[in-house]
Amino acid sequence: MLSVPEGLLIFVAVSESILGVLGNGFIGLAYCIECVKNKKFSTISFILMGLATSRICLIGLIATDGFVKIFSPEMYSSGYLIDCVTYSWVILNSSSVFFATSLSIFYFLKIANFSHHIFLWLRSDIKRVLLLLMGCLFISWLVTFPLTVKIISDTRAKNRSIVFSAKVHKGEFFRNQILLNLGTLLVFILCLITCILLLTSLWRHNQRMLLNATGFRDPSTEAHIKAMKVLISFIILFILYFIGIIIEISCTTMSESKLLFIFGLIITALYPWGHSFILILGNNKLKQVFLRVLKQLNCWKKEKLLRTP
Repeated sequence: MLSVPEGLLIFVAVSESILGVLGNGFIGLAYCIECVKNKKFSTISFILMGLATSRICLIGLIATDGFVKIFSPEMYSSGYLIDCVTYSWVILNSSSVFFATSLSIFYFLKIANFSHHIFLWLRSDIKRVLLLLMGCLFISWLVTFPLTVKIISDTRAKNRSIVFSAKVHKGEFFRNQILLNLGTLLVFILCLITCILLLTSLWRHNQRMLLNATGFRDPSTEAHIKAMKVLISFIILFILYFIGIIIEISCTTMSESKLLFIFGLIITALYPWGHSFILILGNNKLKQVFLRVLKQLNCWKKEKLLRTP
């Protein structure tokens, strides 16, 4: 039986999951329609569609895993379900982080202003940089999958159970988790470095614009301030995502920690839905489409009310 605080937190987690699917579904659909309309598949369309698709699947996986552990943990006792969840997690988590990193690198190379020859070389061919990242993603999978198989097999042999068994030594459990997520952590660090460099470039540009200001706010300055706010929000949500994962993993080795586990679930789910709405509100094209959809829904609702006797 769930307590009142647990019930409230689960309600929040479910709401986050629904908003995440709707927000990312909107982004994916908007860019899919644009590609069909323009008969052109741009780099940014590929990144955002991939990001939206991977996040929708990731939200579904996080929600499924979380609710099984909360309401029916015995389902993991056979081991087959945990195999599916673990392999799906390796693919979806790394894909989501990969596309988020690709997005940050894309904006970094497009917007940032550095004179270093390495930066100029990277900027000259963004597609080549993204292909290199994609290659790193596949290499990460090739390394992680055999490692995942070995960890699960070794754990079963020792405990006749699954990775999440309480019998597993805490040190060994956390070491296995670090090994499983090592590639993702490295990409996450790369993403943070890129965002910090882009923030530095935007801040320097903004300072120069403020020094040359004549009393009126330049549209370029406003745009750069907006970009900095979006970046800072993204960094905070991205860090919270990994903190949430750490909380969830920690709870698997602790007893009577259901409330903390649900809290970790909420923190984890905050990133995929929160960043999707930041992207919608921060992108003029997506924002205009989103407002048109809201307007049409409002009109449809009014027409339905008028038709109701």
